[in-house]
Amino acid sequence: MTRHPTLTAVPPAPIASVIALYAVALDVARHALHRYSAAASQLGDGAWPVRSVFEVLAAREARRIDRLEIECFQACGRVAAHPDVPWRVPHLVPDQEVTEVQHSELATPYTAWAMAVEHRRRAFVFWSYVIAVATDRTVQDAAEAFAHEALSDGNLLRHERRLAWRALRDTGRQEGSEHTEPESAALLESLLQKDVWLWSRLAPSDRSLLTAAIQTAPDVAPSDAMPDGAPLELIKGRALRRAEQLSSLYLDDADRATDQDSLELAQKLAARSIVRLAGLRQAAASVVPR
Repeated sequence: MTRHPTLTAVPPAPIASVIALYAVALDVARHALHRYSAAASQLGDGAWPVRSVFEVLAAREARRIDRLEIECFQACGRVAAHPDVPWRVPHLVPDQEVTEVQHSELATPYTAWAMAVEHRRRAFVFWSYVIAVATDRTVQDAAEAFAHEALSDGNLLRHERRLAWRALRDTGRQEGSEHTEPESAALLESLLQKDVWLWSRLAPSDRSLLTAAIQTAPDVAPSDAMPDGAPLELIKGRALRRAEQLSSLYLDDADRATDQDSLELAQKLAARSIVRLAGLRQAAASVVPR
């Protein structure tokens, strides 16, 4: 399955009102329902194990839409309509991913559940990003509920994926190990801290944005920090790349968690890292008046 980068499905601009937030949430859920339903309807009886997964996913999205419409009416006095959508909504359920699983001769329930886990992980990243860039507290509170829902959904779907993986293993059709050797988050955190310090030295006007992004002043040099002669744009790009890599690592840690405490810690680190990435991207895009 082609894996679309999780951290690029982000809101192009802050959401300014609750009605717009619900409009976006409904758009996301309706697109997911359409894609899952279409895949289920096009799979024949010979692919019933995979088709049944798509049917479950479609039913979940249909229930989500019903609930969102009720919540939106209670919060805003009406159900959000298409004109309320503030911008083109990124597809958190990409057509290509669904199509590849649907048409693959090698697709199994594990493949479909793994895809669904990725979709809810992408939703968590998206709503975390909405929270990070929103300026309206009511929007942030509602988006936090969506992010928590994505986490809860992801936990349930991971359980289904694990059961499907075990079934493959037991029948000798395991597609590959669920586990990969993680990179060192501690090393990346140290390197990112150094990059942010170098960035703040070369662009003092960015310090307030950098402080907001990393939740601490970048003026204190890491113990091993030394100017490395790299130009500012290279340092910015390196910092953004490392911040994105850390977010992906923490999300992967959540996927691999085997107990509730580990899962909650990884999810907390991932949420914090995504907020940091959003802040660093804002700092990198800022234009200081001359």
